[in-house]
Amino acid sequence: MPVIIETEENTVIAHLSGEIDHHSAKELRSDIDLAIDRHRPEKLVLDFDGVTFMDSSGIGLVMGRYKAVKLCGGCVIIENTGSQIKKVMRLAGLDRLAVIK
Repeated sequence: MPVIIETEENTVIAHLSGEIDHHSAKELRSDIDLAIDRHRPEKLVLDFDGVTFMDSSGIGLVMGRYKAVKLCGGCVIIENTGSQIKKVMRLAGLDRLAVIK
């Protein structure tokens, strides 16, 4: 399972794992969007602890979920990124849309 979704009060937490590429991103988007639609969270936490690889599809995944959560008035927090993934996210400007920890 590439994503495990948890909810806590006004927060949706998506624990991502494996590779995020154009093959896996579609299912990830669908699962996370379903949780956003159901819970209308104030915070979406994307936990990258189990991610072993990410291409530009991961950037698109974060940007699209940012837009969805922003419609709810919420914010996105990105956690547990390795140094390479964090660097790619910052170069893509995701640190202007989300808090990257």
